[in-house]
This record gives sequence, structure tokens and C-alpha cells, in this order.
Amino acid sequence: MRTHIAVLVAALLCCVALPSAHGQKFQPKTIQFNGAPEYSTEELLAAAELKKGAVLNYAEMNEHSKKLMDTGMFATLAFKFDGVDLIFSITQADGLLKARYDNIPLGSDEEITAALHKQFPLFHGLVPTENGYAEAVRAALEQMLAERKLPAAVLATPAAPTRSRATATLMSYTISAPRVFAGPVTVRGASLEWTPKANDIAAADDTASYDAANSSSNIERSFTDFYLDHGYAAAHATARQAGDATIDDNGIHVPFAVTISEGKHYQIGAIQLPAGTPITQPEVDKILAERPGAPEPGVRLRSLWLAVAQRFKAKGYLDVKLTPQPVFDDAAGKVNYAITIETGPVYHLAFVKFEGASDELRAMLIKNWQMMPGDPFNESYVASFITNVQVHDPVLQRTLVGVHITNSYIADPQSHDVNVVIRLSK
Repeated sequence: MRTHIAVLVAALLCCVALPSAHGQKFQPKTIQFNGAPEYSTEELLAAAELKKGAVLNYAEMNEHSKKLMDTGMFATLAFKFDGVDLIFSITQADGLLKARYDNIPLGSDEEITAALHKQFPLFHGLVPTENGYAEAVRAALEQMLAERKLPAAVLATPAAPTRSRATATLMSYTISAPRVFAGPVTVRGASLEWTPKANDIAAADDTASYDAANSSSNIERSFTDFYLDHGYAAAHATARQAGDATIDDNGIHVPFAVTISEGKHYQIGAIQLPAGTPITQPEVDKILAERPGAPEPGVRLRSLWLAVAQRFKAKGYLDVKLTPQPVFDDAAGKVNYAITIETGPVYHLAFVKFEGASDELRAMLIKNWQMMPGDPFNESYVASFITNVQVHDPVLQRTLVGVHITNSYIADPQSHDVNVVIRLSK
């Protein structure tokens, strides 16, 4: 980030030359900041290490300006003293990143941000891309962990929020070593019948990596999915951190307690899909059918939701969202589902690129590629392209022996264009 300080000092007396004024002391009546309304005057004074009523010379004014610029939060800064008031004119830096504390076991995001704000007056959860507060926050997190007897190395890495957005808008603070675990997990509320299995699920969760934003919901999901799979459609689990993190030779451990409400066992009843859903009733019946060796009821339901979503994604609706609403019929012991579907916009293919292929192989692949720019983007077509094309082209099949293939795509949420890259390597 390129920054500069533009400095203008107006002497009290016009007859005093600027060089001699540099060593002269002034006491501004007020200290003002223009151009940074997101910060209070008190926060800016603290960041500049200035106090109201201070007596300053030119060099000291310049030094306090430098302290503000060193935070990395501003693109430009100018100050002037008009004989009465010291006035700073500020422009905020572009591209500040939102701080995210990936696996930092120091409380909620709000609690960590508040603790850091006490150290860094201008920190409200945003940092520059490098240096300044970006580095200061990283070092402070290490110190805060050390004070809790959790020595760890913290990395700061700019990151994009989703796969579909390539531009970094987050600064990800992550403990790189030691590993941080989401556990031990203790279980409350399970019936005698299901306590052994619940304890098995808890033991499996103990080995999962801790994620400050998602560990609670991940633990809850591991229990509710199990119960839903076995027909307990009203089951509910609540997971909360249960005490402070500890450390041993294996890593840092963040304890959790999960409380389970099992509810009743239900059979799957009717499924009500919106008109126009691209799946037929016979297909629904086949997925949900009870038969020897069939998966548990909840697994069949999830298979149905996945099949419906894939049908929409094949038509370019990459943001499709299915929301099953259970309706419980306690008298019949059944649960019926009414499904709401939000399709979102249609995404279209912008381009496909084959990386790492020879000119000859690239030409063969392009010849077989059927999804053209402007067509609705079909996610499954990309995933199955290499496999399918080899079935119909023995030459390609021989050519691709021993070739490692990875597919990736970036979907732009604004333009709804999709760029596909298929990488081939030996």
C-alpha cells in the first residue's frame, strides 16, 4: 500500500521563518480530525498518542502523524496548525480486510475484537492487507494466547470468503501450530438406548479440528444427522463450549458439551415438492423406498434433497437452496415434508481452459467439449467430462493414462459467469 504524509504548518506570526518555527512550541486550542467519521476523536488521539492540551513543535506533530499512518488504516494524512487549531485531514485506506479468527480459542469474534480494540484504538475488526494493524493484531493474538498458557504460532493470511469470490476480503488469523481440537465433547440427554452411540459420536468429534465459527454447529449436526438418519425427525442438539481451552503434548483442546433432545420416532410420510421441480414422482418413490439393504430413512431423505439440488444445478442454478419443512403427524407416527426452493439466478459458462495439456491433447479435449460459452453452467458436466469422454474416445483414453486431472471453477456472484479450469499433470 502506498501512503504519504502531506504536511503544512502555518506559523503564528508571518514574520517568523519556517525553519525557526520548526523548533518553536505551540499549544493547539483544539485537535481536530477530518475525513475519518468511523473513528471517534478519542480513538484517533489515542492512536496518534496525542493528548488534548499538549504543547508541540513541528517535529512532534510530524511524529504523531506518523504514528497514525503506521497503523496502515489510512491512505493519506495531512496536518496543519493555523495558530489556533491543529487539524488532521485523513483518507481511509482502500481494501481493508475483515479479521476472522479461524481457530483462535479466545472467545467469540465480538469478545476477541473488543479485547484487541483496547490495545489498538482504531481496530474495529478491520485491518490493512499487510503490516500496521495486520501484523500488530497477529502478534497480540499470540500474546493473548500465551497469557492463557496456550503458546501458539499465529499466521495472518488474506482470504476470499467463498470459492466463488476470488478477491480477498478477509484477514484469516489461524493457529498454525500446535493443532487445535474441538473436544473433548461430553453428552447430555441421550436415552439409554442411544447413549453408547452418542458417546461414539462424541469420541469421533474429539479428533476434529476446532473452528471458532463452525465447531458448535458441526458438533450439533453430527448428532442431529445421526438421529434424523434413524427416524427421529424432531431430534435437536445444542453444543456449547464448556470451559477454557487446555494444552498437552498433542495440541490445544477446546471442550464442548452437547445437550440432546431426541423426540419421537417417525416414519416418512408425504413429500410435497413445488410445481416444476425437475424430478418425477417415480424417481422420488425409488429414492425413498424401503427395501432390503436400503439406507436409514434420514439418509434416503438427504439423498432426495441432493438429487433435487443437482437437477437444478445442472440447469445453471448454482445458488439453489432447498428448505424442507417437517410437518409432524403424531397420531399416525409420520413426518411429512413441504419443500420450499429458492433457485437464485442462472449462471452461464464464460470459458473453459485446459492447463498442462499438449497442443494435440488440448485440441482433442476441446473437440469433445459440448458446453459452449453462454450456455447454462452444468456442474455435473464438468465433474464427469473426462470420465465420459474416455468412454467414447479410445485414443483419448490411452493418452490420459497416468494423467492426474483436477477440476476447478470460479462463479462470479455479480455477473453470474463461470470460468472453468481443468488441470492435467503427470
